[in-house]
Amino acid sequence: MLLALGLAAIHFFSGGLSFLDGVPRSRWLSVAGGVSVAYVFIHLLPELAENQEVIAETVSESFAFLAFLEDHVYLVALVGLAVFYGLERAAKESRRRQPGSPENAPASAGVFWIHIVSFAVYNAVIGYLLVHREGGFRALVFFFVAMALHFVVNDRSLREHHRAIYHKVGRWLLAGAVVIGSTAGAFTEISEAALAVLIGFLAGGVILNVLKEELPEERRSRFSAFALGAAVYSTLLLAL
Repeated sequence: MLLALGLAAIHFFSGGLSFLDGVPRSRWLSVAGGVSVAYVFIHLLPELAENQEVIAETVSESFAFLAFLEDHVYLVALVGLAVFYGLERAAKESRRRQPGSPENAPASAGVFWIHIVSFAVYNAVIGYLLVHREGGFRALVFFFVAMALHFVVNDRSLREHHRAIYHKVGRWLLAGAVVIGSTAGAFTEISEAALAVLIGFLAGGVILNVLKEELPEERRSRFSAFALGAAVYSTLLLAL
């Protein structure tokens, strides 16, 4: 629960890190993105592959209509990526339609609520997985650090899209979602197959939410910082 509260606190204090703002993109945000992506490729995706057999067995016994997942569990990661890509496009299009400069205009209220509800689910999944990570305390710490840095990246993006309403409402909902997910994890335990689906969805979401911030040319992102974060964290994870 303490780790969940730590993740929740990021949504309250990240806004005060003014040195992360501006263009070119802060090297610290690029480092954070590299760390998050490294965790996905070194830990989450291999874990998803290990659970392929569990998913195949569960699907064949109880959910025959999902038989295609027996050999294509990575479709879940693709769904996670596609969902957050759609959310990002919706936010950008909404801001573009607002009067005034798109750079300063917030997205519409409808897009805000779709965005926040989706990220609340995302945060709740992360909170739940905090309780159900395998590998002991060190593995849990590595997951926490990767997700904490990922939250900083997400928080900057959501503040940019939604401005004042995110500060007044959104951050509270996202912080609460982490705690709710962690609390649910402490009192419930889902099947290995369902857990693998959550991991797949999270993996796809992390990849998209990092790369959408790093790739646009106008952000003038720092590849060297991104690569350094990915390389250092990959080395640490492989040394476990």
